[in-house]
Amino acid sequence: MNVTLLYFDDCPNWFTADAHLAALAKEFPDIVIERHIVETAEQAEATRFRGSPSIIIDGIDPFADVD
Repeated sequence: MNVTLLYFDDCPNWFTADAHLAALAKEFPDIVIERHIVETAEQAEATRFRGSPSIIIDGIDPFADVD
């Protein structure tokens, strides 16, 4: 399972989200975590960044609104 943590640098909550994901990865070694800082509006649009932090699981945002 691939998990991507998207965040912006000044976000105070991304450290907590990262710690939770790291704890999960210890329990489930098949989890691969990638961390990506979003620095521009173009990056936010390209990654469908919804706010910091955002967690993407196998390319899907589980917290996204269903259209």
